[in-house]
Amino acid sequence: MVILKRIGIIGLWVLLIFSTAVVTAAFKQRFEDGPNRVFSGGPLVSGELYRGAEPDWAFVNEVPTLELQLLNPAQSRRIWVASVQGKMYVWSGYMNSFVGQLWKSWPAQAELDDRVVVRIDGIRYERRLVRIKTGPVLDELMAVVSQKYPSRASGADVESGNVWVFEVAPRDASDVAAGDQA
Repeated sequence: MVILKRIGIIGLWVLLIFSTAVVTAAFKQRFEDGPNRVFSGGPLVSGELYRGAEPDWAFVNEVPTLELQLLNPAQSRRIWVASVQGKMYVWSGYMNSFVGQLWKSWPAQAELDDRVVVRIDGIRYERRLVRIKTGPVLDELMAVVSQKYPSRASGADVESGNVWVFEVAPRDASDVAAGDQA
């Protein structure tokens, strides 16, 4: 019995050390230039700021993830991305689940302030997120998503609200002219 008690105490200490390390790493990453593979990060500050004509976003279908930063709050995360008809889209699944509502706060934050910065291959793009709830593009987009990622979401999942889809659209000229940049 004494041995089991000691093993339990050692196990609790190991768990406490591991938990403290994880929480510390997550906290420290919030002040870094972008996310890492596990934890969300701070504002995207490095990399050239793109100022050209609107790109054909088809190339993102070859990019595994992009870095997406909301302006309010100024946090960044890695996220899946796909392109259909030259436009770029991001999404968040499990939005109707308890875990999704608890874990995935960025979609609701994006609805309050749609301004974002995305960084792809070291280049930053100032954009906005426009939520897409219905439309013919959803089935085509979800087909691309299913080919690229281990996801089986459909247009019906988007229409039901279980998956939130956003077009990563250009910002209005007034946003940039007002100096409202990241």
